[in-house]
Amino acid sequence: MLFRFVALEGVKGKRVTALSREENGLTDFIQTLIADKADMDSPFSILDLGVVMGLMDNWATNLPSVQPFYAVKCNPNLSLIGALAALGSNFDCASRAEIESVLSLGVSPDRIIFANPCKPESHIRYAAAVGVNVTTFDSKDEVEKIRKCHPTCELLLRIKPPQDSGARSSLGLKYGALPEEVPELLKAAHAAGLSVTGVSFHIGSGGGDANAYHGAISAAKSVFDAASQLGLPRMLVLDIGGGFTSGGLFDAAALKINAAIETCFGNEEGLVVIGEPGRYFAETAFTLATKVIGKRVRGEMREYWIDDGIYGTLNNIVFDYATVTCTPLACASKPENPRCRDSKTFPSTVFGPTCDSIDTVLRDYQLPELQVNDWLVFPNMGAYTTSSGTNFNGFTSSAKSTFLAYSSPITREHAMF
Repeated sequence: MLFRFVALEGVKGKRVTALSREENGLTDFIQTLIADKADMDSPFSILDLGVVMGLMDNWATNLPSVQPFYAVKCNPNLSLIGALAALGSNFDCASRAEIESVLSLGVSPDRIIFANPCKPESHIRYAAAVGVNVTTFDSKDEVEKIRKCHPTCELLLRIKPPQDSGARSSLGLKYGALPEEVPELLKAAHAAGLSVTGVSFHIGSGGGDANAYHGAISAAKSVFDAASQLGLPRMLVLDIGGGFTSGGLFDAAALKINAAIETCFGNEEGLVVIGEPGRYFAETAFTLATKVIGKRVRGEMREYWIDDGIYGTLNNIVFDYATVTCTPLACASKPENPRCRDSKTFPSTVFGPTCDSIDTVLRDYQLPELQVNDWLVFPNMGAYTTSSGTNFNGFTSSAKSTFLAYSSPITREHAMF
């Protein structure tokens, strides 16, 4: 299936390496990259397009009635966006820059939702100019901005879910109309000559309680009913937001979502259901490789410095509450056993490259004896990583290069090392 990707916008002209079907295919590829270029620019990432394809197939199987709109803010890598576009995904953009990125790949503007309830007027005018004609709102002031800058835009009313899902990143404090605010917001949009075609919500990003979907979908149906009671045009769009993770949590969420849609909207003709997955597609598709640039020994404790950290790709530890893991590749010090099999391990601290002591990636983490110019490899590094990195302290520490690979969506389920 590799041929499906090589001609895509965002991928075209780039090398896509088919990974070995062996269990260590990805690791072998990383070792080859390092061996082929002794002065390999680091850190670097691997994007596995086979993982992306497998995730899309899984989405279609478990949520067949929900159209995915990939949340570009999660990871704006153009190769990922191009692959998702070819696989049938639409896109959730929150700014002019994100819209520009998606359009640069030849994606039609009618495949984009401007899913930011509070937008600068200049960004709204840009959306109008390029034909992005659906957006979200949750306040009267936003209605007025849209009336002035994009009066033909269709609106989705963003509501606050009634139940706290316990997700890693809660969005309810910042966005979402309260139940008592809904009628006046619908009236304000109608008075401004704007069409409210549906409802959106977001239960929070990352690992939320799937039971929260039932309450949120039920609340959305109440807004549909409120619009009808006010004599407004019938709503057609239900946007269930994002925050999905892959694996068992996604499967459990899909069951709850499908059941809730059937219960609350079973008789709703012409209903269009969309979702805004970000981390679901991005998180497990990327692997980060970092080089050891420093070392200190204090008794049994080993302390290592790597060339990426909290201010770079690994900022997800702070901002996304991620728990990261890593595996050593001692390509420099143990070329005969780079994976350090059967090696003694030591409690280790891993620091990022900046001078800030907050820039600590791992504490008391068991690692074998490593040396400068060895490597640490971090899996599942695609969600809210490179998109949130900084250049603090003069270190451009977000992953500099992204190499493209393709593994079978079936064999990729094996462990990386």
